[in-house]
Amino acid sequence: MGRIGIIGGSGLYKIEGIKNVKMVSVTTPFGRPSGKFITGTLEGKEVVFVPRHDVGHRISPSHINYRANIYGMKKLGVERIISLSACGSLKEEFKPLDFVVVDQFVDRTNYARDMSFFDKGIVAHIGFAHPVCRELSKTLYNAAKAISGVTVHGCGTYINMEGPAFSTLAESNLYRSWGMDVIGMTNFAEAKLAREAEICYSTLAAVTDYDCWHPSHESVTIDMVIQNLRRNIENAKKILVKTIKDMPQERICFCQEALKYAIVTDRKMIPAKVKKDLKIIIGKYVK
Repeated sequence: MGRIGIIGGSGLYKIEGIKNVKMVSVTTPFGRPSGKFITGTLEGKEVVFVPRHDVGHRISPSHINYRANIYGMKKLGVERIISLSACGSLKEEFKPLDFVVVDQFVDRTNYARDMSFFDKGIVAHIGFAHPVCRELSKTLYNAAKAISGVTVHGCGTYINMEGPAFSTLAESNLYRSWGMDVIGMTNFAEAKLAREAEICYSTLAAVTDYDCWHPSHESVTIDMVIQNLRRNIENAKKILVKTIKDMPQERICFCQEALKYAIVTDRKMIPAKVKKDLKIIIGKYVK
């Protein structure tokens, strides 16, 4: 069984029961990750954590090095990633302090971020109709349901805005008219890169606010977001522990073969440096 990755905010790695904690620096062909990776064991399984905004929340969503973070996870032997992410709700029934196991994404960043490993000298077209791992999401959802006092929704569409400013009222109402469920700034790029790296990926979205469309939330403030996220952090940790405890030993999903038929570039035409840089991702398909 490969390692289990966790991407989230600082403090999450301080989970009761985690042992053998180490700080690990990882170099990547794509530059510096958000920060040092934290490795350890939890429920007898090896875990790897990275704070996506770095310790102290110093990196804007627009400037996170998503490629380096996912590449670092792959380099450290991660096979599954659970992403904990704060989000706003675009529907009345998704209340602040609820959790959502997201099953779909819509991107509104206009590709302002680097979100593919295949941009120079090699082309790959991954299947992305179902952008999260169904098996991992099922384990995550069942774990959340088992925690007393937790309200969790088993599906939802996450619209990924650019940020770092929150939505205008017109934008918020537009996204509601599209049928979007929750809104955030980070998870689309992570999901796409994880699929390219053949890593299972699932999002546990922690609802912190109703965005600005709701009459009681005419102005979303960072204080509101942080306060609700802090209130949810202990439940989030419980869900993570339960998920890791219940994680199946073997993967039976298609995530582990996402690149099997995706690479279209003539193998003889792929530059040697690209082969070297992407060896941990494409090595079993490109010699």
